[in-house]
Amino acid sequence: MSINTNHAVTPEKPAGRTFFGQPFPLFNLFSIELWERFSYYGMQAILAFYIYFSVTDGGLGIDKITATGLVGSYGGVVYLSTILGAWVADRILGSERVLFFSGGLIMAGHIALALIPGALGLGIGLLLVAVGSGGLKANASSIVGALYSEKDERRDAGFSIFYMGINAGGFIGPLVTGWLMNDYGFHWGFGAAAVGMALGLTQYALTRKSLPDEARAVPNPLPRKQFPMVFGIGAAAVVAIAVAVLLGWITAQNLKWVVVGVVVAATIAYFSVILGSRKVSGLERSRVYSFIPLFLASTAFWSLFQQQFTVLPIYADQRLDRNLFGWEMPAAWVQSINPIFIIVFAGVFAALWTKLGSRQPSTPIKFSLALVVMGGAFLCFLPLTTTASVPLLALAGILFLFTMAELLISPVGLSLATKLAPKAFHTQMVALFFLSLSLGTTLSGVLAGYYNTENELPYFLTIGGVAILLGIALAASTKPVRKLMAGVP
Repeated sequence: MSINTNHAVTPEKPAGRTFFGQPFPLFNLFSIELWERFSYYGMQAILAFYIYFSVTDGGLGIDKITATGLVGSYGGVVYLSTILGAWVADRILGSERVLFFSGGLIMAGHIALALIPGALGLGIGLLLVAVGSGGLKANASSIVGALYSEKDERRDAGFSIFYMGINAGGFIGPLVTGWLMNDYGFHWGFGAAAVGMALGLTQYALTRKSLPDEARAVPNPLPRKQFPMVFGIGAAAVVAIAVAVLLGWITAQNLKWVVVGVVVAATIAYFSVILGSRKVSGLERSRVYSFIPLFLASTAFWSLFQQQFTVLPIYADQRLDRNLFGWEMPAAWVQSINPIFIIVFAGVFAALWTKLGSRQPSTPIKFSLALVVMGGAFLCFLPLTTTASVPLLALAGILFLFTMAELLISPVGLSLATKLAPKAFHTQMVALFFLSLSLGTTLSGVLAGYYNTENELPYFLTIGGVAILLGIALAASTKPVRKLMAGVP
């Protein structure tokens, strides 16, 4: 078997100690991601409420349109930060070290949210969590990809299991923070998120030596003489952002559009750099071109899916019947419904892809199905627009469709990014996938500004219909996309 120096080559069949038939180091990554997602989704579940609830209810009293725009922008910055995390990993520290240091930033951000009151704590906390999460996300996924050879058919199943760990934390986090928010206040919820991240860091510190050597390698080291220039550019960027905020050029109201513009510019620049690099072969360049339509499909998908954190909190707060046998369920607990389905069905999808092997649907077909199912989920809101109080079971059914769509695109997309990645841009290719999440997540905040609880039908009809049409268009272009993928399944 030939050796690919970018992707660690493992046997095609499980050998030695395994974790659900996967390389055993996947267990370590599964665990750290579980605790990190506990803290991340626990905080995210109560974030919109914290921003738009009145001051007397413990919130900041900001209007709903601005609040949802801020939540979307924050999510966009999280995924945008994957560029920084991936670049530092590929050029300076390696994925494993960046992952560890990023966890510390996340914990510090949650502590700031818990201890510093008002807009100051919100700004400091979200900035630290966003940068830290960006560093952790791309590098954790990159290390998972390093456990498999390019042709290892266990890869998609392994990413599905990894994704199950993400959602185990995503299930528990909102339950804990939602309960604390209701009974003790928002800052107790943020504090619980900090404790969760501390547990994750402790677990990772004890097990990090078991990760493959490739996780510590720096694939494309930055020459030492360029360090001062890089640090200078970074410092200048921080100063420029601070000045823009102080002068009022960046405000809470226009932040979502600023983030959209930055992400679009970063995406164009990133594709241009990779495609124009002399270190990228003709075969690798073709594969990068194949990623462009899939990037656009992923962006469209996440602009709908991430409305769980923009539109759905308002929907749960104002439209949902949360009465359970005389007890009103915290609105934040709705965020745990999707992770329940992921926990149940991630293993099913992993087993399905493993069973089908080379007979499983191609990646473009999986992406197109995800868009169609996601659009169908939004159309399912239509019969509920005339219902005064929406039953919890009805919303759970819609979120079940969210889950089916998510499992068709999210773990598969992470896996695809590692398979299509050129040797010199391994982690940074994963960052490109996360840029689609960044743009989609920010757009979820933009779209939420058009949601009106008094007239929901036009919103859900338009969003759902467009997603289905995009899915059909991608399915129709499968053949040319697969040709550009040059043998990658």
